[in-house]
Order: sequence, then C-alpha cells, then structure tokens
Amino acid sequence: MTYHLRQALLAMRGNLTATLATLTTMTLTLVMLGAVLLLTLNVNRTLEQLESQVEVAAFLDAGADGASLLARVRALPQVREARLVPREQVLAEMTRDYPYARDAAELAGNPFPDTLRLRVSRVEDSRTVAAAVSTLAGVEDVEYGAGYVDQTVRTLTAVRAAGYALVGLLLLGTLFNILNAVRVAMYSRRNEISVMRLLGATRGFIRMPHVIEGVLLGVAASALALALLAPSYLALAQRAAVFAPVFPVVRDLPTLLPILAGVAMLGILIGLAGSLLATRRYLRELE
Repeated sequence: MTYHLRQALLAMRGNLTATLATLTTMTLTLVMLGAVLLLTLNVNRTLEQLESQVEVAAFLDAGADGASLLARVRALPQVREARLVPREQVLAEMTRDYPYARDAAELAGNPFPDTLRLRVSRVEDSRTVAAAVSTLAGVEDVEYGAGYVDQTVRTLTAVRAAGYALVGLLLLGTLFNILNAVRVAMYSRRNEISVMRLLGATRGFIRMPHVIEGVLLGVAASALALALLAPSYLALAQRAAVFAPVFPVVRDLPTLLPILAGVAMLGILIGLAGSLLATRRYLRELE
C-alpha cells in the first residue's frame, strides 16, 4: 500500500496542472452542490411554513347546508383540515381588524356569508382544491390568494429545478475531468505500465495508484469545499435571520450536518468512481 500511495503522489506531482484543474473543478462542484442542497432545504422549509399558512376560503350562499358541504370538502384527499365559520364569527373577526364593520352591519345587516376554511396538504394543491370546491352547489365564491400562492410556488419550484440541473452538469463535468486527469497520468507512464505487464503485474496492481489518486483528490476537494461552504453558509444564515426574519433559515447543526457529510462523501465517491472508470477504460486501450 505504501508503494501505491507513493506512486499516486508522484503521479499527482508529475501532472500538477491536471491535478490542480481537477481539484479546483471538484471543489467548486461540491461547493455548488452543497449550496443548492442548503438552498433546497430552506426552500422546503419555506414551503412548509407557507403550506401551514395558506387557507382556501369558500363563501357559501344564503341557506346553503354548511354541515353537508363541510363533510364533502373534508372528503377531498388534498384537504388537511376544514372548518365551518358562521357569518356571526366572520363579522366578529372583521370587527377586530376593522372596527367600523360592526357599525356598517348594524345599519345594513351582516354582509358576510358562512364560510368554509380549508388547509391543504401541499401548497401546490390550493388551486386544485379551490377548483373542486367552487363546483359544489351552495358555494358562491372561492378565494385562496391565487396570485400570491401560484407565483410563489412557481418561483420556488424553478429555483429548485435550476439548482438540480446545474449540479448535474457540474458533476458530469467533474467526472470527465477526473477521467482526463487519470488518462494523462496513465499515458505518461505507458512505457512503465507496458514493462509491468510484461513482468506479470496484474491489472489491479497497475490500477491501484490511480484509484488512490482519485480518492485523494476526492478527500482534498471535500475538505476544501466544506471549509468554504460551512462558514459562508452560517454567516449568510445569520445575516438573513437579522434582515429577513420572515424566512425560516435553517441554522441548527443536527439538520445541517447530514447534508454537509453527504457532500463530503459524494466528493470521495466521485473521485473513486472516476478513477475506476478511467483506469478500466484506458488500461484496455494501452494494452
């Protein structure tokens, strides 16, 4: 093992430019991957908070059977919670926010109808539930903040999809960089490899230094990525909590550590997989 490790270090030093290029690409890829994962974590947390606040309101016709409609909307699979609010309670709630509403009601009568208030399992279901409830007999109108909810969902979904696409491209580019780095290293040692093959060296013996090289690159890139990512994220999260407290930014270490550990493990696995693929392919070419 000492021989293979020494050969791997010699190969990395002999191809310093390719090694640094691969290390830089892997580090940037892991930083981007970690950033996207942390962004996705916060997007999901924001969506959960949004889901807990989004409410679909169905305004009933006068004389509508509220109890029957309540049972029907509760049967919808997307509905997490539903309740019937009598018109008197709606007036009382409006009076708390707008005191003149009580005076207006005393003059012209209570203008508010009985209302069904629904909470959905996912914020994306708001439109579906609103459309289904609006078709029920006895429902006059449905309100769920379409402009706000739909725009928010589209934006968060687009951010998440763009992040995943970017990470996929970066991982693919990193894999090709590792393949190229190992290929250069093996071609530079092709005469030595030919002699080793003539002397009876096995493929595993020849491949081992290059596999170690890939793992070392993965370990180094993971360490650098975490050294850049973790302090930067915590500092940014602290600022976001001060300047935008409405967003539930994740800062607790028990939640963050599995993601950071996953990024580190992925870096090592990329290095290992890239070196295994490259040595198997290019060793066959050299033979």
